[in-house]
Amino acid sequence: MPIATDVLDIALRVEGLKKSFGANVAVDDVWFRIAKGETFGLLGPNGAGKTTTISMICGLIAADAGTVDVYGTRIAAGSPRGRRLIGYVPQELAIYPDLSGRDNLRFFGRLYGLRGAEAERRIDEVLDVVALRDRAGDRSEEYSGGMKRRLNIAAGMLHEPRLLILDEPTVGIDPQSRNAILDAVAALGDAGLSVLYTTHYMEEAERLCDRLAIMDGGKIKATGTRRELVSMVGKHDVVNLTVSRAARAAAEGLRALPGVRSATAQDDRTVSVLADGAAALLPDIIGTFAGTPIHVQGVEVLEPSLDAVFLHLTGTALRD
Repeated sequence: MPIATDVLDIALRVEGLKKSFGANVAVDDVWFRIAKGETFGLLGPNGAGKTTTISMICGLIAADAGTVDVYGTRIAAGSPRGRRLIGYVPQELAIYPDLSGRDNLRFFGRLYGLRGAEAERRIDEVLDVVALRDRAGDRSEEYSGGMKRRLNIAAGMLHEPRLLILDEPTVGIDPQSRNAILDAVAALGDAGLSVLYTTHYMEEAERLCDRLAIMDGGKIKATGTRRELVSMVGKHDVVNLTVSRAARAAAEGLRALPGVRSATAQDDRTVSVLADGAAALLPDIIGTFAGTPIHVQGVEVLEPSLDAVFLHLTGTALRD
């Protein structure tokens, strides 16, 4: 999807957002745009600043600097202006365990001014989207973790927002529920809803997002489609080595090899190497440790991917 340039094509405009908590700079001059009907991913590890960024976008906390506009309406902390345009689904569950799924949605619907037949129509629609219609009468405390998260998403969609923001919606759930959530989000994007999706799971970003921004240390490192981002590392491959010991020392030794762009210790026994033509370079990589107390116990070669982009931009692999 092309980047929106006309104001009428922009669902969300974020410009120069900054936020510090004491000496900790959580968000540092963040800029990006989301086009109407686009699913945009904010990809980064825990602690990258994703949740703080979306909290400012939703007007839940005040920015130290910068602006947020949703469909041309300025969003500010403490002001209701424009908030109805946004549906926010937080990481933390915001449902009542002693109420049924349907009664939870009736409660949240009343907060949005939905009542009577209009409320029931909309509740049925969102229950269908998250595949919970057959369990709507059960108390939500009886739901699995994934079902609770799907109900959370339904609550955020009730008032028919124009921009849906989902903050790490699949954390801590089983694979089946995770797939159900990803299918629901994909369907929303296909239906033309603008979606901002934060995650630290690379495969989710690749599966769902038209474009994405890589965020680390409070900064946006790069923005683009998957193809545009992968082109940043050209034909470089990632080689993940499992070593017997001293991964930091192993990484230092590998950096001197011709064709090695970077080598980083991920933990005491894992080294990630960004290299040109890794297959041809493997004998030299493994031979580096001949006659040393470090032994290579496993090798994994990955072709150019978002993992390689993240390693290239941040110097570390994306991990939970």
